[in-house]
Amino acid sequence: MTSTKIPIDLIMQRLAEDAEQTQKRLSRASDVLLSELNYQLGSTPYEIVYEEDRVKVKHYFRNENAESKLKAPLLVVYALINRETMLDLQPDRSVVKTFLEGGIDLYMVDWGYPKRKDRFLTIDDHVNGYMNNIVDFIRKKHNLPKINLMGICMGGSFCVMYAAQHPDKIKNLITTVTPSSFDNDKGLLHIWMKDIDTERMINTFGNIPGDLMNFGFLLLNPARLMIDKYVSFMENMDNKDFVENFVRMERWIFDSPDVPGETFRQFVDDCYKKNLLIQSKMLLGGKRVDLKKLTMPLLNFFGEYDHLVPPEACNQLTGAVGSQDTEDVCLETGHIGIYVSSRFQRLFAPKIVRWLKERDSEDIPLHAAAQKPAAAEREAQVKQEAKGPTVKKKPVIKQSGIKKKASGKPQIKPQSATGKGKLSLIQKIAEAI
Repeated sequence: MTSTKIPIDLIMQRLAEDAEQTQKRLSRASDVLLSELNYQLGSTPYEIVYEEDRVKVKHYFRNENAESKLKAPLLVVYALINRETMLDLQPDRSVVKTFLEGGIDLYMVDWGYPKRKDRFLTIDDHVNGYMNNIVDFIRKKHNLPKINLMGICMGGSFCVMYAAQHPDKIKNLITTVTPSSFDNDKGLLHIWMKDIDTERMINTFGNIPGDLMNFGFLLLNPARLMIDKYVSFMENMDNKDFVENFVRMERWIFDSPDVPGETFRQFVDDCYKKNLLIQSKMLLGGKRVDLKKLTMPLLNFFGEYDHLVPPEACNQLTGAVGSQDTEDVCLETGHIGIYVSSRFQRLFAPKIVRWLKERDSEDIPLHAAAQKPAAAEREAQVKQEAKGPTVKKKPVIKQSGIKKKASGKPQIKPQSATGKGKLSLIQKIAEAI
């Protein structure tokens, strides 16, 4: 039996062709890498409208020619880790740009870079301090009693806490890749956090360094995050668009502010270790975060392949809140793909625009709402003066759901009718909405 042999001249020809192609690619790569690259982050125009300590609020200029502009503005709260520029990473994949073109009046929190003095700031300082002041500023500026609120990752957890403690100020709530239930072992981060010594870390560092947290995130998936992406860069370094997007992402990843020490301690101890938030047992400033008081419409996004905040950490929120208008949306992507993937750009931000427009009813202006009780009180006083002195009635004693008059037989107070089950829909979106 004769064996098949590859002629040596064929092998040499293939090697020569490969060498020639490699030489051409390296030449193009040299031209790309030595040329002027556009790697700017957050290129959409904005103005700073509010500042407090290290915290700033960006106001973006929406498209006033949009078919229908939302009446209520939207405030976006990013995590303390990394920067809010993720939502405006590149011109053709910008969540911010989609919001503005959809007629949303957009505000975004820039948490800035904590200093040593910020070590003692708590979650309560961020939620009921900075966030509450920002929400009140926007409400007053637009003369509205309520605004829309959107939170991302840890910032989404802050928004859940805020909406539960200030439901009278929030019209609609959107949470994206937001951890709310921490009692699971689906993500390596959840396993690590349960055994981390927060006391020792804070005593050592004060504020938790952003570089330290970044290194920990890379170790969650080192093969993909520390090897694969650089191999991909070598294979595509002659593609200018790829190189520019790669540099933008690297700039964003390694632009990691520190996290205030006490905020880090409480988030790890109360959430990751004790899982208090989803149980409505978490305390902020001595006040319980009761998720049943979160009664506004809720839209909850999460990623099916998220290695930082797995679906099991997100999909219990809609069942724990008091709202009757809730929706879960599970996208087949990871933690960051929701915001930067070209495919999910067509699914994520446009869905939010449509959802908000469906719930953008007219509200009573803030100054009118404040004046109405005073006017009603004056009108009642005038009527009472015309009637003469008031005759006091016998007191009514309430006890254990029974209404009992001071004299006479007790009357059982009828129970109020409650609505049927909560609307909870888990949507996996594979095609365009």
